Amino acid sequence: MATREHGRPAPLFVGDHLAMDFLNTRAAPSGEEIEWLGNGADLVSWLELASAIDRRVAARFRRDANAAGALDSVAEEAISLREWLRSFVERHAGRPLDANAVRELGSLNRLLARDEGYGRIEAVAKGGSAPGQAPPLRWRRERRWTSPSLLLQPIANAIGDLVCHADFRHVRRCEGAACTLMFYDRSKSHARRWCSMAICGNRAKAAAHRARRRGVP
Repeated sequence: MATREHGRPAPLFVGDHLAMDFLNTRAAPSGEEIEWLGNGADLVSWLELASAIDRRVAARFRRDANAAGALDSVAEEAISLREWLRSFVERHAGRPLDANAVRELGSLNRLLARDEGYGRIEAVAKGGSAPGQAPPLRWRRERRWTSPSLLLQPIANAIGDLVCHADFRHVRRCEGAACTLMFYDRSKSHARRWCSMAICGNRAKAAAHRARRRGVP
């Protein structure tokens, strides 16, 4: 498991999708529930670790003492969004989404409408137009970070991507007996069973080994 910080394990990124990793910010990988979004500082740290915001954005919000209270409020909004996502995923996991799911997405669409994102064209280092070379220009999404509430936008966009592009037949919960982590199974065979081999997979192997030994005369 990841290195402990302030008596709590570092966040786990085993969901194979940012939205699933966000869902796993409250989980019980070892049977004891852990909350990784307890306040605004936690939220900023998680977003940075998840590469949902860069170091400059994270540092800006950490420096702004006036934003501390607002960040805590945004963390509360993030928790509400997470629990809505949990309910949605648990209702639909294991089968394809259909168009009727849009009826459940009104609050997400309203959140997305608050974004201050925009597109930007920039040059690619050493880009060229010859065959086999990277294009010289690329399209990049940017965001005006005018308020702490915009920290929810990378998460909201990730949820939108999950809902529109993921095959919900392959969204599932870890089979570990006490584990509550969930993931999007991108494996070729779609036979993934564990949040990770290092956590629940090895536990299951050890338990199976003990069971076989008990069965030996």
